[in-house]
Amino acid sequence: MKENLLSKISSPIDLRKFSEDQLPQLAKELRDFIIEIISQKEGHLGASLGVIELTIALHYVFNTPEDLLVWDVGHQAYGHKILTERKNLFHTNRDLNGISGFPKRSESIYDTFGVGHSSTSISAALGMAMASLLKGETEKQHIAVIGDASIASGMAFEGLNHAGVTNANLLVILNDNAIGIDPSVGALKDYLTAVKEGKNPKQNNIIKSLNFDYSGPIDGHDLPKLISELNRLKKVKGPKFLHVITTKGKGLQLAEEHQVKYHAPGKFEAKTGKIHPKNEEGLPPKFQDVFGHTLVELAKQNEKIIGITPAMPSGSSMKYMMETIPERAFDVGIAEQHAVTLSAGMATQGMVVFCNIYSTFLQRAYDQVIHDVALQKLPVIFCLDRAGLVGEDGATHHGVFDIAYLNCIPNLIISAPIDEIELRNIMYTAQLGLEYPIAIRYPRGRGEIVDWQKPFNKVEIGTAKQLKKGSKIAFLSTGTIGKNVNKAIPLSNQPNIVSHYHFPFVKPLDKTILAKICNQYKTIITIEDGVIIGGFGSLINQYILENCHPNKVVNLGVSDSFIEHGNIKELQQICQLDVNSIINQINILI
Repeated sequence: MKENLLSKISSPIDLRKFSEDQLPQLAKELRDFIIEIISQKEGHLGASLGVIELTIALHYVFNTPEDLLVWDVGHQAYGHKILTERKNLFHTNRDLNGISGFPKRSESIYDTFGVGHSSTSISAALGMAMASLLKGETEKQHIAVIGDASIASGMAFEGLNHAGVTNANLLVILNDNAIGIDPSVGALKDYLTAVKEGKNPKQNNIIKSLNFDYSGPIDGHDLPKLISELNRLKKVKGPKFLHVITTKGKGLQLAEEHQVKYHAPGKFEAKTGKIHPKNEEGLPPKFQDVFGHTLVELAKQNEKIIGITPAMPSGSSMKYMMETIPERAFDVGIAEQHAVTLSAGMATQGMVVFCNIYSTFLQRAYDQVIHDVALQKLPVIFCLDRAGLVGEDGATHHGVFDIAYLNCIPNLIISAPIDEIELRNIMYTAQLGLEYPIAIRYPRGRGEIVDWQKPFNKVEIGTAKQLKKGSKIAFLSTGTIGKNVNKAIPLSNQPNIVSHYHFPFVKPLDKTILAKICNQYKTIITIEDGVIIGGFGSLINQYILENCHPNKVVNLGVSDSFIEHGNIKELQQICQLDVNSIINQINILI
């Protein structure tokens, strides 16, 4: 029986003690280790399985952490974490107080750059390489590992464009597997496919034309070839580019065959890869599916409706429209800036554009929202999925900033429906025609209404409504966090003294009902699943101050700190947005 090699590794120093012919065995053990733990704990699976050999080769050839290795996004970095002093902690991956699911500078010296959003690795590694040159560290290596879906992003091209006119000691490794979360799209993907198939003459190589020393494509699962090529590239000065072909999900047959499903498959059987079935019969829908099915329903009635998403057709459920009306639904790849301005361009021609972007990713297109949409009063309909706390993906992915960063933009409506039916009705109202663009924010996960496909009703923009009548305290909520308020009030010490008002529109605020609230109640509590500074509560505070009302106001939301990873229930408790915390807050103020 062979001895277990992985058990002997706590850091890359131990890895480098092995002979090259031992490394294929280590690769199998590392894959099995990841599969065993993720099958029980959940997490991102396919991307990390696809780069096991590359991960081993990188730490075997390069002197990490002195040589600087930057992973793009981080979905592919599980093997890296295990080999870099976190093997015994890997079972805590994405747990509250456990290790992060992404590389994180505060977690390890081997994590040279924090990542979570895509396409940042080339710029970061180039910055490191240029700094090394300035410090006279000419032998230090700087490596960026980027996927073929991420390299199509504008920021990655900006990094390549700059690197090509420097003498920085930079190695860009393209992990080409033709898939991000969903299959890669676009002309660059077609070009890379042609390169892999030998259909592009070498003189027409895009990367070479940017002044990179290009090599490849090579088999990313061939350890001897990887190690040989990396050793060669160590001696080449200036910007270098290695094109590596891998298979996402490598080593688990079902993950190779169903790459979208096994990007983050949930719990599954480690030996077979068979995903444990979930009994979803009778459950309320996911908000993303409410969006997706409602969009198809509306698009069938309104031929001007267009759907646009930057690389998230499955995650946003835009896939339903892409399957049903493909000529009017577009996946533009990892290109949020382009998605927003493309939407603006279509809106100038009278199209009704639903631009679906995760809240955290819209941050990457902030200028376009201001300059290309709001300034020109183009009625783009932004549907912000994953708004609020998202759970285990942590600080890089929480959609807690959108209210605050959109609040200050003129000509923009901000909406936060409380449930699935209200989401449908706001989408319906928006496509009837608005004077201004609108952002509709809704959370990750399921709602609470099973029978949600009701006939559409037009919503009056900028109106709030009273959900419960009380005598002394007014609770003002926006979005689905209002459900926690509904559950908390009856459990408080004196439920009859608490009123609850839901504001489906953060902007414009319903100042008519707000004036009545300020005149009727001495104490006001605001709550939102976003940052307090600049958020919904800040608008209420501003209104009270400007109108000289004497009300006492308590703002509940995310404090001025980044919230780490954990499940949503745990994170709501940390932010004091859970039902028990709301009950305690009410009881304190009674």
